[in-house]
Amino acid sequence: MTWQRAYTDRFYNRQRGWTDGTTDFWSLCAKEIQKGSRILELGSGPSNPTSCFLASLGDLDGADVDPEVKGNHHLRRASIIGSDGRLPVRDESYDACVSNYVAEHLSDPRSHLVEVRRALRPGGAYVFRTPNLLHYVSMFAALTPRWVHAGLANRLRKLGPEAHEPYPTFHRLNTRQAIGTHAKAAGLEVAQVSLIEKEPSYGMSSRVLFLAFLAYERIVNSTELLAGVRANFLVVLRKPLV
Repeated sequence: MTWQRAYTDRFYNRQRGWTDGTTDFWSLCAKEIQKGSRILELGSGPSNPTSCFLASLGDLDGADVDPEVKGNHHLRRASIIGSDGRLPVRDESYDACVSNYVAEHLSDPRSHLVEVRRALRPGGAYVFRTPNLLHYVSMFAALTPRWVHAGLANRLRKLGPEAHEPYPTFHRLNTRQAIGTHAKAAGLEVAQVSLIEKEPSYGMSSRVLFLAFLAYERIVNSTELLAGVRANFLVVLRKPLV
């Protein structure tokens, strides 16, 4: 057993009630999306566990700027998003849209949300997970040149050389204020905005980093007064019925 596995099992043991961020995100999707819905996953990429989970909730289509989406076998239909950002779907054709770590890569979040609203049927939900700009990982990415972030991100997470290099980040939909402002401008209602801090995935390169980030996690989860500096947003936006 590696030290990463041993530390994770010791401090983040599911048998003692710990749930990871992906489990929380999937639970939110299951809560907001009725069984049998038509779902559009934005930035779905190649086959992955979240696409597999969403496909268990209903009929899943996917759209991405990267052609690798064509290899996602969990999708009924895979489409490429053009350079203009317009979604290649008909108006009001989906009950729900979902994205997982996509919003931070949007250069024009307002146009993105306008497109999401167009794709959703009245009452439909957009459920997404994205980093909090006020968290130390996002702040580091925002304040350093891209080559620094791109070079360190996968190394700190102990990912292999086959891992995809991080896409450029803009963090223009990654504060409470930005979410509320852009949602309102796009004609979407904010149904939920919550913040979570989970296991320190960026501390997997050394024990010192892991333990330092572990201490941070324990502190920010000890009180709601520090919720604003937790790692990730879980967000639900809703298209009004009328």
